[in-house]
Amino acid sequence: MDGLPLLSIVLFLPLVGAVLALFVPGDQPGTSRRLALAVSGVTFLVSLLLWFGFATGTAAFQWEERVPWLPEYGIGYHLGIDGISILLVLLTTLMLPLVILSVSTTITTRVKEFSVMVLLMETAILGTLLSLDLFLFYIFFELMLVPMYMLVGIWGGERRLYAAMKFFLFTMAGGVVMLVGIIGLYLLMGSFDYVEILEAITAPGGALSFEMQLWLFAAFALAFAIKVPLFPFHAWLPDAYSEAPTGATVIMSAVMVKVGTYGFLRFCIPLFPTAAHDAVWTVSILATVGIVYGALIAAMQHDMKRVVAYSSISHIGFVMLGLFAMTTESLQGSVLQMLNHGISTGALFLLVGFLHERTRTRMISDLGGIAKVMPVFAGIFTLVMFSSAGLPFTNGFVGEFLILAGTFKNATDGLQPFAIIGASGVVLSAVYLLWMYQRAMQGPVNPAFSAPDDETSKVAGGRAGLVLGDLTVRELIVLLPLAALIIWIGVYPRPFLDRTAASVEAISARMAQPQSGVLASGTGARVP
Repeated sequence: MDGLPLLSIVLFLPLVGAVLALFVPGDQPGTSRRLALAVSGVTFLVSLLLWFGFATGTAAFQWEERVPWLPEYGIGYHLGIDGISILLVLLTTLMLPLVILSVSTTITTRVKEFSVMVLLMETAILGTLLSLDLFLFYIFFELMLVPMYMLVGIWGGERRLYAAMKFFLFTMAGGVVMLVGIIGLYLLMGSFDYVEILEAITAPGGALSFEMQLWLFAAFALAFAIKVPLFPFHAWLPDAYSEAPTGATVIMSAVMVKVGTYGFLRFCIPLFPTAAHDAVWTVSILATVGIVYGALIAAMQHDMKRVVAYSSISHIGFVMLGLFAMTTESLQGSVLQMLNHGISTGALFLLVGFLHERTRTRMISDLGGIAKVMPVFAGIFTLVMFSSAGLPFTNGFVGEFLILAGTFKNATDGLQPFAIIGASGVVLSAVYLLWMYQRAMQGPVNPAFSAPDDETSKVAGGRAGLVLGDLTVRELIVLLPLAALIIWIGVYPRPFLDRTAASVEAISARMAQPQSGVLASGTGARVP
């Protein structure tokens, strides 16, 4: 595969598919859907070459592609992948075909436009994960707003326009502030190239002044904190998750928000290490509050989708806590938990969507006895629920254990109390998930529902309420890969940890070293 622009192929295949979908007649929705599914499926198969060909034991970027774009402004087309980004790239290419397949019976209007928006979203997310030029990164970062705004605003619920506008304004505001930081960094370093900037900053005497680091760190961190979202920047999330169609919610929760946590690890921590160290307690407090707050609010919800939405805030708090503990264990746990959160939360939203399609409700009080009429559904729901709660031998346990152990290990910054308080989030997650499961899945069957072979459904008129069929073959195809990953990572996480180890260890080692030398603010001249 030497010489093949593999990253560009993975990046632009969905874009090519989106362009092709535009030429499909509007009265052929099945053709648009099959085209989007085929293109996203091929993208995933091509991305598997990255997994099998990835060289472990090195922190260097692999499959790098570098082409001058606007050299007079220091802008280039520069792509690369390492242990920090590879898991998220594979998560993205896996989830998008599953999303397209999952909504084939629920998205029945403007199918062509929906397919185009989903494929554009895939290219935008992959672009942020593969870009090693800050200007290129910003383009893809902002590009995510357009298709997601459309997905929520056109195919969402009753309050879709409010939720879409709220999401757009919040995330765009953060992106504009980050653009100011990117321009400021360019004026200091004379380049937008991430690798060149990082090499200059880490060279002896090359560190930016502490004041400049603080300003730039704040500019980048605000954009990523909104995207995560880190408490208290989460105001857009519950409405966007609740009003978005299931497919868009899965894309947001499983992959889009990971761009925020990825941004902290890729840019904020390595480029501004002194400022990052200075922010350890601030971010740790916000992350820990988010863990507990998200869990408590989730326990008060009556809508299953909002339970999962607030649980996402809680679980993403673990990722942020691990990132700013900055030990090798906590960083590895955070990178793995980004993948785990995408798998488990994405699967939960899919399950809630499948159930809503059958019962016409997401209210927990309207359900009951679902396990008796949909046993296969209930079995997979149980596995995903245990994964989200961090039960041993599931993927969630591995990530949360590494995060909490690594955070407790950081005695230098005194983060043990945060690890202890954060651990309460594991207990709270079990509380609200089991509460939801007990009321929705157990107990007597709601008289409004019956199984296809239930005698109570064989009455005059043919039915007694809604007849709930179990998971279809299509839905099993969507869920089984995620269920397999939950067990695989939980039982044998080594292949995933091996691919992240070298990159994480390099960042951890760099953060453990004192920074020497500053860069004179506004001049671009290094002084020892």
